[in-house]
Formats: sequence, structure tokens, C-alpha cells
Amino acid sequence: MMQNWLDGNLLPSVITYSLSFIALFIGSITDLKTREVPDWVNYGLIFSGLGLNLLFSIIYSNSSFIINSILGLAIFFGIAYIMFYMGQWGGGDSKILMGLGAMIGIDVGFKTPQFLLGFFINALFAGAVYGLLWSIYLAVKNRKKFSREFTKILSDKNVVKAKKFMLAILVLLLAGFFFAKMYYMKIFVMSLALILLTTFYLWIFVKAIEKSAMYKLMEPSKLTEGDWIVNDVFVNKKYICGPKDLGIDKKQIKLLVEFYKKRKIKKILVKEGIPFVPSFLIAFIVTFIFGNPLMLMF
Repeated sequence: MMQNWLDGNLLPSVITYSLSFIALFIGSITDLKTREVPDWVNYGLIFSGLGLNLLFSIIYSNSSFIINSILGLAIFFGIAYIMFYMGQWGGGDSKILMGLGAMIGIDVGFKTPQFLLGFFINALFAGAVYGLLWSIYLAVKNRKKFSREFTKILSDKNVVKAKKFMLAILVLLLAGFFFAKMYYMKIFVMSLALILLTTFYLWIFVKAIEKSAMYKLMEPSKLTEGDWIVNDVFVNKKYICGPKDLGIDKKQIKLLVEFYKKRKIKKILVKEGIPFVPSFLIAFIVTFIFGNPLMLMF
């Protein structure tokens, strides 16, 4: 399967895939260490992807290189934009995916396997498993705080009401299981009950992880662009920043630094996200070796 991605023009493929791997590798290290990916990696991947593919189009007299690159950038910009504003990915995660789109591109002629399609599917699966394992690691590392937060959330009035409602549904599903005569209906009912129960406690698990291990008080001078602010910050009843911004910008950081020096605000509560770039690196390697999972299925 590995050779499929390198069929056709060998040299351009070797260059683009190698640079993509290097960018993901560097991004993974910095994401794990600092929870951010340097802009020179992200923008370097985007602009070098466009530049190299334009160069390949000129050298090989084949416009498909730059067309594929622009299309890949556009599609992954759309995906990254949606995932960012859904709160699933940070700015660094989104930008490095845009860079992959520009570097590898989408084959408009469908003459070669669509690497980025397979990569995106693999990234969703890898990201889910990786995110769960990372959350478990945080829960174990901060087990005392996590246990307190988990118990606190479970005792919340709204959560108690939701739990009672869920238990009522589970009783109905259990009754349906016993009254169902067809075997596949029994499986469906039990699967539905399991999904409901798992989703409920997984939500509590995630919220407890956030509060026990992902919230951190920081001085404004140590904030970086894209940091997620937990609470709204007001100075003299004027809104400065908050969670609705989906990541703080440089202008807001500058204001916060000034107000902090004047003692008008205290440290800022920031939510640290899970470093997801390593999951992209895993997905890239899996896709390069095994290919598109949908193609393997069919």
C-alpha cells in the first residue's frame, strides 16, 4: 500500500510526504511540551506546500500539482474551521491540517488514492482513542482532585435530575428487552441502553477531567495567542475576553497585561487542551503504511 502513494511522479511525492512528516513530528514534540505548535511550522507548511506544488507544475508542465494543492488547502481550511469553532481542535491543530492540505493536496482527477481522505478518517479514530487514553492518564495523575470533582458533579442538582431521567429510560429499555421476541431487537435495545449509560458517565468523566487537570491560573504575560479563557473577564464593566472568543488574541493579551500591572485584574483561569498533533502524526503513519480504511473494507 505504501507504494500506491508514491506512484506517478516519485520525486514530488517523496518531498511532500517527507516534509509533511517532519512538520508533524516537530509539531507533536512542541505540542506535548508547550501545548502549542509554532507558527513557523504551520505557516511554513502551508506556504511551502503551495510554493513547491507551483514549482512542480512548472517543472512537469502539469497544472494538477498546484490545483490539487489549492483544493486540499481549501477543503482542509473548511474542516479545520468547523472543528475549531466546535471547540474540538485548537488553532495550532487546525493550521497544521491546512498545511497538510496544501502540501499533499486532493487529486481532482482521482487517478491516485486520496491520501488525505484516509488520513482524515484515521485521524478521527486515532484522535478518539488518543484523547481517551490521555484523559485516563490525567485522571490517574490527578486522582485526588479528579475524584472530588467527579463526586461534586454527580451531586449537582441538574445532573441528579438527568440521572433520574436516564434511569427511567433504562428501565423502559430493559422492559423492551424482555418483551422483544426477535434476537436482533434485543441486541438493538441493549446496545441503545449501553450507549446511553456510557455517554452519560463519559460526559461526567470529561467534565471532571477538565476541572481537575485542565484548568490553570496564569499571569497575563504568560498567555499565548489561542489560549482558551474559562471565565468572562470584565474591567470597569467592559468585556475584555472570555470563553465565547474560542481562543484569546494578541490584542486581548496586551490589554490583560496592562490591567494586571495596574492590579485591575488577577491571574486568568485558562483551559489547557489535549495536545492532539501527536494523534495526527499517528494517523499519518498509519495511512501511509495501511492506506484508506474504507478502501480496505471494500
